[in-house]
Amino acid sequence: MLTSDYDYTLPDDLIARYPLPRREDSRMLVLHRDGQRIEHRQFRDFPSYLREGDLVVLNDTRVIPARVFSDDGRIELLFLEAVRENVWKCMVKPGRKMRIGATVRVRDIEGTVVGIEPDGERLIEFRGVVDLDAAGELPLPPYFGRAVESADAERYQTVYARERGAVAAPTAGLHFTPAILEQIPHAFLTLHVGVGTFRPVQVDDLTQHRMHAERFRISEEGARAINAARRLVAIGTTTVRVLESQGLPLTARSGTTDIFLHPPYEPRAVGALLTNFHLPKSTLLMLVSAFAGREFVLRAYAEAIRERYRFYSYGDCMLLL
Repeated sequence: MLTSDYDYTLPDDLIARYPLPRREDSRMLVLHRDGQRIEHRQFRDFPSYLREGDLVVLNDTRVIPARVFSDDGRIELLFLEAVRENVWKCMVKPGRKMRIGATVRVRDIEGTVVGIEPDGERLIEFRGVVDLDAAGELPLPPYFGRAVESADAERYQTVYARERGAVAAPTAGLHFTPAILEQIPHAFLTLHVGVGTFRPVQVDDLTQHRMHAERFRISEEGARAINAARRLVAIGTTTVRVLESQGLPLTARSGTTDIFLHPPYEPRAVGALLTNFHLPKSTLLMLVSAFAGREFVLRAYAEAIRERYRFYSYGDCMLLL
């Protein structure tokens, strides 16, 4: 129940700062919970682990170009969510310059800070529509340690991304290609990955950590397919959060979830999970540990480091069965 229990040391050169030339060429560490066995495979082997009655559930959110600089270059904004017409919830740097009443210009459109949330996010009302596609860039994770490049526009999106609204990619889905999707039974839901994915856990007692709420949507078609499945194979921790927060059987609906999954919680809706390797002490690593046990997961991470797997968003993946 301590954040420090989820720490490990990662060599800097194992952070994947660029994707592989082909999505499907990632390595895949397979964890068999029964027997605590580990296999080393390739992602292209993923369909062979599915059994009759399985349904692969994917998050079809699309990352928006949410990182924007003011016209004078002095303010960095991360557009998180449209609260109402022309009013956005934003993270801003530096915050001291963006008190209530302060103004900022983006593409010659003036915005005024009209509110400050308890966690420091600003509500900014603009005098017109801010075209993020023209003004912004994809908010790549800070650990990439580099600027956005032209190839990221395609590779930091899943091939099935369609519902705009995320500020980070559901990275377990980055390995899929249209050809692999055609081989497997699948359905979609939507969870817009929010700013919580960037924020570290600030307390050592996990019971004191509060997750940011993230918006989700489950369609009628998706709910029917999910409820008819024998086993759900979730692609990514974002998919797990929706399925576990709603439970089975699902109903079609839109809403928000701030569920925080960590041991000793045991997933009730999800039967198998494909996920990438996550940062030390992160809520994502804690979620994976709820699925397979902290000791087994950290042992698998240690083996992945020894075998020089590639870590984080553009890295390799692991399949938990």
